[in-house]
Amino acid sequence: MTEAYVKQDIQNNIATIEFFHPEQNSLPGTILAQLAQTIIDAGNNPEVKVIILKSGGDRTFCAGASFKELITINDAATGKVFFSGFANVINAMRQCPKFIIGRIQGKTVGGGVGIAASTDYCMATKFAAIKLSELNVGIGPFVVSPAIERKMGVSAMSQIAIDANNFYEAEWARSKGLFANVYESIEELDAAVEAFAQHLCTYNPEAMTEMKKIFWKGTDDWNELLAERAAISGRLVLSDFTKTTLEKFK
Repeated sequence: MTEAYVKQDIQNNIATIEFFHPEQNSLPGTILAQLAQTIIDAGNNPEVKVIILKSGGDRTFCAGASFKELITINDAATGKVFFSGFANVINAMRQCPKFIIGRIQGKTVGGGVGIAASTDYCMATKFAAIKLSELNVGIGPFVVSPAIERKMGVSAMSQIAIDANNFYEAEWARSKGLFANVYESIEELDAAVEAFAQHLCTYNPEAMTEMKKIFWKGTDDWNELLAERAAISGRLVLSDFTKTTLEKFK
């Protein structure tokens, strides 16, 4: 696989949404926009009862923001637009009337942790270590931290945000509430995700929709909040510290 994509497959009332980027499933603006729209479309599709969100490949789930794109940002407005891509995905997930199951096969960094935290039920392999690396490049997990805090609590979120240089193992993430279950292999993970999705399809769709509203109670201001957070990141990506750091990745 060499070309980035977002694709959707619907089978037996289950929509499987998969994203891929050849650079460790990092997310440029175009992929973020496609991902948000695909989630919205699946949520509006009466044929779909449950959504599985996954990434392509068998290693990294998501490496976060595309560094190549970050390097090209030269003004605050462009920076806000880029980081709004993550905000739009998170908002699409929280507003989606269907349960979203996260399938996390490997390491996830930065914005990828925010996407995992925005699923309604997240399952992973033992290789799915997490890291919030944003402070290392002079930014901060501003856009994704509300979703991570909601799922894991302020203490866990602040710990991994401050300790930006280290990965935290999947079992630690499970103990903090990010992952519901951790499996020994991708094969075991896939079997469990499929069985769980099929079981959810036996539930009353109206009941699941009403439950989802309850799960996300108190987030009605996130359209505005995450836009404000995107503006902070968009400003900080122009700092001398961040520009100097990002130059090392060219």
